[in-house]
Amino acid sequence: MNTAHDHSPAPHSPAPDAPVTDREIRAVYLALMAVLGLGALDQSIVATALPRIVGDLGGMAHLSWVVTAYVLTSTATMPLYGKLADQYGRRPMIFVALIAFLVGSVLCGVAQDMLQLIVFRAIQGLGAGGFMPLAQIIISDLVPPQERAKRQGMIAMVFAVTSVLGPVLGGLMTDFLSWHWIFFINLPIGAVAFYAIARSLRKPVITHVHRIDYLGSVLLTGSITATLLVLALGGTEWAWDGAQVKVCGALAAVMGVWLVAHLRSAAEPVLPPELFASKVFNIASIVMLFTFIGLMGASVFFPLFFQLVMGNTPAQSGLMTVAMMVGMIASSTVNGRLMQRSPRYKTAQVAGLAVACVAFGVLAWAIETGHGYWVLEPAIFALGMGLGLVMPNMTVVVQNALPAARRGVGTAMLSFFRSLGGLLGVTGSGAILAHQLHRHGVDLVQGAAAHGGAVVATAAQAASVPVYRHAIATIFAGGTVTVLAGLIVLLFLPELPLTAGGAAAPAPPGD
Repeated sequence: MNTAHDHSPAPHSPAPDAPVTDREIRAVYLALMAVLGLGALDQSIVATALPRIVGDLGGMAHLSWVVTAYVLTSTATMPLYGKLADQYGRRPMIFVALIAFLVGSVLCGVAQDMLQLIVFRAIQGLGAGGFMPLAQIIISDLVPPQERAKRQGMIAMVFAVTSVLGPVLGGLMTDFLSWHWIFFINLPIGAVAFYAIARSLRKPVITHVHRIDYLGSVLLTGSITATLLVLALGGTEWAWDGAQVKVCGALAAVMGVWLVAHLRSAAEPVLPPELFASKVFNIASIVMLFTFIGLMGASVFFPLFFQLVMGNTPAQSGLMTVAMMVGMIASSTVNGRLMQRSPRYKTAQVAGLAVACVAFGVLAWAIETGHGYWVLEPAIFALGMGLGLVMPNMTVVVQNALPAARRGVGTAMLSFFRSLGGLLGVTGSGAILAHQLHRHGVDLVQGAAAHGGAVVATAAQAASVPVYRHAIATIFAGGTVTVLAGLIVLLFLPELPLTAGGAAAPAPPGD
């Protein structure tokens, strides 16, 4: 790995403190899982309550922005949190993220119209963008590399659990309390997490005397936001040949080119160019991008399939995806224990992505040919098993390959590519679905249910079921192709054995 052009000033380490105890690590870890749960749960809970929110506030034409504003700001700020965590330390930045999220939650709960809610959701997203990268960075500070896979596997578990619980909790709170409480419920959970982190997260972290790259930060955030606006709204609310897409596309291109030129000359750029000199980081980012294009693009349509094609209720459709959660939890747990015993990880990752690819293919075939639960459920379980072997490991791999001064921004950028892949997957799959339905003369009834940012059909005639079946099967076939592409790229990943002290074994130049 090439770090010859490291422009960072000399590190500054605080005075030594007492060793962090196992009890303190557990307290911080549980608090971090609560914080991650807040961010993950928020999207699915809000999606369930959207019909009631629109009924109270109006603004049906701007419905998708309630989801899009949150996704845009959270995704765009992920790289910044990593850089700031390397400069200021992890503890201050997790507090900033948590406070921004909770302030946004309060404001959302008291919103009086749809415009206010959209703006306040964007504020929420500014905080939520720090949850995933900062949690992974803090875990890497506290836990040796060979134990991280087990800890990072719990992150996948959190997302799996919240994807099932979110719609249920959102429905219950909306029905028995009001939609305002889906935001207010964040306050007591966030307060407990804040207290636990403040009390237990005290391990000194090396920080750097820094020069804040304001111009780079503006260019980075602006180019990402403009790109995400095109991806999220192009072809839906904005016509692909419309003025909005052209303006945002031009802004993204101009700021992107300007950012690249700026990174080469800045004394301490917001994104260190040396980060992209690491072959491990580059390949890991591409693999996560492809994996989440396939995963989010396909799995987000599980509820649509089970309800419209299989005839299940919303609650039943949620239960049908529990198999994926169980598979992910099982493989993450087993894989974490294996990495504690062996410093090698690539074999498990390749096997996991291969299993996920086969599972996608089986699901596409089973949906198209009308097979029942006896084929679908084992395939969904296998999909979770495969992904549980890939996602937690990849974070450990990147952290292991990068020097300490780049670990924060590297972890955040990996989270960014993961989030970007999910957004691309949902947007692309939605376009495939709309094209297939339009081609067969079926109207997509837009309305109440939104999953992962995509507004999906809420009703269909019996005669349209075969059309929906074919359209959703096509989406899963696309997922198979993208995950296969990720598997091929993964084969070129250099394997740097993990060491007890956290440094990777010597790597060939460019790795």
